[in-house]
Amino acid sequence: MLPFKTGPRIKALIFFCCIAGASRRSAAQFVPEHPKVYPTNWWVGMKNPALQLMIHGRNIGRDTAVRFSYPGVQLVRVTRLENPNYLFLDLLIGSGAKPGTVNMTIGKGPDATRIDFPLAARRRGNGTRFAQGVTSADLIYFLMPDRFSNGDPGNDRIAGLRDQSLDRDSIFLRHGGDFQGIINHLDYIQGLGATTLWMTPVLLNDMPNRTEHGYAFTDHYVIDPRLGGAEGYKRLSDSLHRRGMKLIQDAVYNHVGLYHFLVQDPPSRDWLHQWPEFTQTTYRDQPLMDPHAAASDKKVMSDGWFTRQMPDLNQGNPYTANFLIQHAIWCVETFGVDGWRIDTYIYCDLPFMNRCNKALTDEYPHITMFGETWVHGTANQAYFADNTIETPFKSNLQGVVDFQCLFNGITPVLSDTSGGGWGVNELYSTLSNDFLYKDPTRNVIFLDNHDMNRIFSQIRENVEMQKIGIKWLMTCRGIPQIYYGTEILMKGFAHPDGWVRLDFPGGWPGDKVSAFTGQGLSPDSAAVLDLVRKMGNYRMKSSALRTGRMMQYAPTRGLYVYFRYDKKETIMCIMNMSKDKVSVDFSHYAERTAGFGRAMDPLTGETYPTEKPFDMAPMSMSVLELKK
Repeated sequence: MLPFKTGPRIKALIFFCCIAGASRRSAAQFVPEHPKVYPTNWWVGMKNPALQLMIHGRNIGRDTAVRFSYPGVQLVRVTRLENPNYLFLDLLIGSGAKPGTVNMTIGKGPDATRIDFPLAARRRGNGTRFAQGVTSADLIYFLMPDRFSNGDPGNDRIAGLRDQSLDRDSIFLRHGGDFQGIINHLDYIQGLGATTLWMTPVLLNDMPNRTEHGYAFTDHYVIDPRLGGAEGYKRLSDSLHRRGMKLIQDAVYNHVGLYHFLVQDPPSRDWLHQWPEFTQTTYRDQPLMDPHAAASDKKVMSDGWFTRQMPDLNQGNPYTANFLIQHAIWCVETFGVDGWRIDTYIYCDLPFMNRCNKALTDEYPHITMFGETWVHGTANQAYFADNTIETPFKSNLQGVVDFQCLFNGITPVLSDTSGGGWGVNELYSTLSNDFLYKDPTRNVIFLDNHDMNRIFSQIRENVEMQKIGIKWLMTCRGIPQIYYGTEILMKGFAHPDGWVRLDFPGGWPGDKVSAFTGQGLSPDSAAVLDLVRKMGNYRMKSSALRTGRMMQYAPTRGLYVYFRYDKKETIMCIMNMSKDKVSVDFSHYAERTAGFGRAMDPLTGETYPTEKPFDMAPMSMSVLELKK
């Protein structure tokens, strides 16, 4: 994500309010009256038997006498840090432990504290699979819950939370979308050919303003009640899995919100990255892999704060690291998460990320992870993934959000209306760099997202170019992701970002336009929606597009041809980005076309014999299935 606009209320805060001189009285409101335990529960039968509990309560760390007796559970170590409001317990949960409640007593005498810690049986997924991973066989639909559909007006405002805003006329305030609204329209999402849902973060963001995007957590173990809370999230997950669909959770390891209790009442001085004065990250990725980089540049990049409202977590602190890793596992097990999109990946401590990724795959061997890697160049992007580059640091991240295929690939194609065809050369060149990745099919390709200009605005509202973009998205290698509204030509520029996060039409009672029913859609919007549905559903049935190999031919005069193929199918994809009609000769691509007698357009049913060329209109793209 990108930094967001600072509101007047948050500006009044001193950013080091919890670190450099906040009064104990101001921090006291963040200390629970009765101690809380994190994780809030755990499971028997996990592959890793080790568990570190963090107990947060007033002066809980002053007495380290901890007693309990539970078969199969062993207390290994008790640790207190600088802040007496925290106590850390290291446990081993043996293979013989059974589900139940571990009754702990901390301290002695009448002032002793009793804590009940639940151990549950592991999730069975309501008879369906979970943690199954997201692959190139999938199509991801990405949305912002607050802006998609309001299914339960009763949770629009929650008493006690700082942000009580509710105003659809403001691009920065909450609009009321929630999990129930998404559940109500899963038919629509699945009807696009989508197999997977990815949402912006769903954890509690109890910040004073700009809470609609979800990226400033204030409690890792609370699902935002304005979205429907933990029960609503479980219902959504179960609804997806019953349909054979998947759930991606948006994870943030790099930072939290300023009002997080771990910021306002930190366990230790080094829980966060601290600076003598506010120091923001440089947003420069180069020092992380540059062999000539200054160490100071690397430190500011990695340890600087993302914004004043988003303090930077010190993942080099082992207790911070354990807290984050265990939370990731807790979410997957509790909510049946299938994949993990990792926000601001390049700003994290990279050895920590390797450790966290491995902890997830150790417990869930099929789960997949892809990271946000908004960087400068294909080699830089590949550095953060499982790659073929010989460098001192080697990442184990399976895939990345493929910004390079967007910025240096398809965007030049769609933006080039000169007829010169330079854009297809950029796309060809970018894809030729796939040798840098061990598996480029695990990268997520896309046309736009919540942080950048809507593609329709970026290409000056050229409907035909949008259609080419959709066809490319559905046929190129990788995991395609479509941002809500791209299928109906939603537009907007990301300055400020609220303009690319507008309400999905039809998601609120009284909307005059509805994408769900088609009511009020313009002919162009309806045509693009129809194209997305046809291409998405065709892709779902095409083994070549879902899991096949790719072969591309060097462009000539604006004509770019690539193939997706396997033993069952061969799909020929042709872009004519010149200003003239061209004649496409199948024999020029004999490596892939030999043995086929005809080519069928799956969108129209039209068939072309392969023994002779066919004419292709300027500024267009054809997808052809080759037949014997």
